[in-house]
Amino acid sequence: MSKLQKAMFIAIGCLLLFGSVCASSVFAKEGQDRTEVLRNIDEYMKRGMKANHIESASLAIAQNEGVFYAKGYGTFEDGRTITGDTPFPIASLSKSFTALAVLQLADQGLIDLDATYASYFPELSPRDPRVLGITVRQLLNQTSGLNDKSNPDMTRSPQIQSLQEANRILNDVQLDQDPGKSYSYHNPNYALLANLVASVSGEHFSDYLKQHIFKPLGMNDTFSVGTTKQINGNDAIPSGHYFILGRSVSRPEQPLWFIDGPAGIVSTAEDMSRWMLAQYSGDLLSPALMQQYHAAGEVSPYGMGWMAGQDESGGRTISHSGIFWTYKSEETVYLDERMGIAVMFNSGLNAFVNYEAFVDGIAAIMRGEQAATPSLTGGSIETIMLALILATVAWGVYACYRIRRKKKRLSAGKLVRMTIVRLIPILILFSLSSLLTFIGGGRVVPWIGIWMTISSLILWLIVWSLMNIVHLIAWYYYAYVQHAKKVHLEVD
Repeated sequence: MSKLQKAMFIAIGCLLLFGSVCASSVFAKEGQDRTEVLRNIDEYMKRGMKANHIESASLAIAQNEGVFYAKGYGTFEDGRTITGDTPFPIASLSKSFTALAVLQLADQGLIDLDATYASYFPELSPRDPRVLGITVRQLLNQTSGLNDKSNPDMTRSPQIQSLQEANRILNDVQLDQDPGKSYSYHNPNYALLANLVASVSGEHFSDYLKQHIFKPLGMNDTFSVGTTKQINGNDAIPSGHYFILGRSVSRPEQPLWFIDGPAGIVSTAEDMSRWMLAQYSGDLLSPALMQQYHAAGEVSPYGMGWMAGQDESGGRTISHSGIFWTYKSEETVYLDERMGIAVMFNSGLNAFVNYEAFVDGIAAIMRGEQAATPSLTGGSIETIMLALILATVAWGVYACYRIRRKKKRLSAGKLVRMTIVRLIPILILFSLSSLLTFIGGGRVVPWIGIWMTISSLILWLIVWSLMNIVHLIAWYYYAYVQHAKKVHLEVD
């Protein structure tokens, strides 16, 4: 071997060694960065759960071409550890799966999105002829003209027991709006779509999801149920909770609710990571239908099982939240960033807990930014509510004590005005259902749901009402005593 050849081999060897060292340094740095990111995510999740008194949660993160992170937090009631394979109800995140099933059949030419729903069910004989004009696309976009007032969902008693019964509802309903004119979020729209999938495919809806969506995507631990009763009876699912005065209370998901199609899927963090990954890298649909699947609707951002939007940087996003009374979920897929985040909780809808902040904070950490910590959390607000209740009791006791020391006579007009003011919290209590329906965009909520959503606020209103009633009784008694003294003096 010549000196030149030896020199070349030595030079090549040095280059390879240098490259190896550099590569090792890069991988070590990447490993360190990933470790730090995961540590920050874990700390953020645990801090947020503690601040909001959340018992258990499950986190799914997809990034680029793979599952970035899937982990559980907390424990079951019996002490079992929550893991990335622990199943959680995802509630209304199920709608994007139902929409995909419809679009798959449309891709095969079996469903026409702009055909009427009634064209697939000629036996329909609705009282309102406008029902015959509802299209499949309008059901997907939640613009069918159905809403909770015209067609009770959560407050229906008894609840429907099968998808086929959804069609019978259409025969009796009176639409609140003409189809296609306005957006109104209504779960039965997606029960009808699930029934359409079952009818056209010839398969049970849950079987269709398993064979054509779950299995192809490797979502082997995901399944679909028909009613909330099937959630309560599954020991593999962590028990649900609601909050009262900062305390997390375990209870079954009630009342019974039919959820096949709009909210019936139970999944894990591992599986949800694969689901979100498929939104930007999978071959779910033909390109044209995939574009429609992630697009906004004609009259609102709600498209086909997703809310289409943009993040602060202008990137496309698709998102949805899931609500049960004892479970909650949040999901956002950042299509242009090729990243998805989903969080499932074993605590339900609560007016004081900002569940969306978990997704926002984790997205910030994934981008290398500082995760914002909400100034007010469920725990801090519940503490304020407890203090407010105690202050109301103290005020009530003190106000009654002061009445005994009053020397000034009360006129009839002042008593009437005082009575009206003192009845305000009672009027608010009796108006809560209507107020929440107005705030919730027309959704009609059962009283048990109202209680679990704002239990601490209701307790304060009850205490305030009782104090006012006692106060009024004391004032009227004082006025009676004054009047009796006056009569007695006049007689004397």
